[in-house]
Amino acid sequence: MSTTDSEIAVGDPDAPADSSPAVASTRTVEVVVYAIRRGIALLLGYDNWRSGAGWAKDGPQSGYLPFYLCLILAGASLWGLFAVFRTPGLSAATFVTRDQLRRVLQVFVPTFLFVLLMQWLGLYVASFLLIVGFMRVTGRIAMWKSLLTALVFVLVMFGTFDVAFDVIMPKGPIEALFGR
Repeated sequence: MSTTDSEIAVGDPDAPADSSPAVASTRTVEVVVYAIRRGIALLLGYDNWRSGAGWAKDGPQSGYLPFYLCLILAGASLWGLFAVFRTPGLSAATFVTRDQLRRVLQVFVPTFLFVLLMQWLGLYVASFLLIVGFMRVTGRIAMWKSLLTALVFVLVMFGTFDVAFDVIMPKGPIEALFGR
């Protein structure tokens, strides 16, 4: 018996196509990330310098250690920028294709909306909507299975955190109806 007879290969029908056009090169993404990180380091370094990054009579001021950590981070970011421009071939290397980015956004956008909605609807209702949405849209699972799974998950989560361990969780208007 050959090894191919005993193996089962399962393919993803929605896998990104190899012919999908590039959205960004590796060099572009690395330059942007290093520049943002350097900007944040300089901003935080300035703030720590403003609050006191020197040495006082009784020891270091409150911004002493964070200021020097920001300098190290800014220097490392600058080093990374130089390394990116010294490395040949990074501009031709694809960081993400259009199909790959679409798949990432299919997870990022609902998760971002979940975080926003949790502020008004509470953790449990937002979780219910997120689970139903993911199962229905991304997983293409039947509506009744999606609703049942989300309901069971939210009830178990509510029973575990709110009832058993009495952990304070973000509550929305529906949880207020139950007096919790």
